[in-house]
Amino acid sequence: MQLICQGGSLEGVSVVCGSIHGMTSTGIGRGLDLFREGDFPIYTLTFVRDLPPAELLTRMGVDPETLALRDAGDLADDLGDDLFDDEEPVVTSGIDGSWTWAWEQGGMHGLDERILSRVSVGTEAVVLHYNEKPMHWLKYAVGGEIIVDFHTLQAIEPTGQDPARLDDVMRPLGLIPGQAAPLHSVLALVENAFDIRLSQPDDVDDERWSGRLLPLPD
Repeated sequence: MQLICQGGSLEGVSVVCGSIHGMTSTGIGRGLDLFREGDFPIYTLTFVRDLPPAELLTRMGVDPETLALRDAGDLADDLGDDLFDDEEPVVTSGIDGSWTWAWEQGGMHGLDERILSRVSVGTEAVVLHYNEKPMHWLKYAVGGEIIVDFHTLQAIEPTGQDPARLDDVMRPLGLIPGQAAPLHSVLALVENAFDIRLSQPDDVDDERWSGRLLPLPD
């Protein structure tokens, strides 16, 4: 097991780093199978380690008047008309393992570097965006700094403070600079490098934090 970030503290807060696991499969049977098998034309997932859901949504810029615990019925009643809005996207949040996630079904606020920097202060964050171009876009941040940033619309060209940080786990998946990304390879990267997963609630009455994100400033 190889650490992917240096431990220590940032602004007095201890940072718990992720780890690279030896798995190289891009197939199903993994933590993000929902997004391999489901029909989601666009989504943005923000994962932050060890942060309460309400705090994550607050850092992302949720309208405080809309922030609440809701089950599926309440979400549809309160925010259903705006679920796929891109300027003020509805976002839901939950916890799987050591990661808290925020799911925008119509927006991409999580990709904004100002938001990503804010949510990763004192911890680490991974943002995964998909749209039907098709493309995946991944950003990894630690302590407010963007460490790795790349998308699959063109040949892989990572940027960021340390663009080679994930090379050891990217290359076995075919994510090689200058080459096109294999199918589902970015999903596998998120699973392999960070042990991230996202599961659907077992019961429609399960409550999760949700709200509407405020428009991004110019």
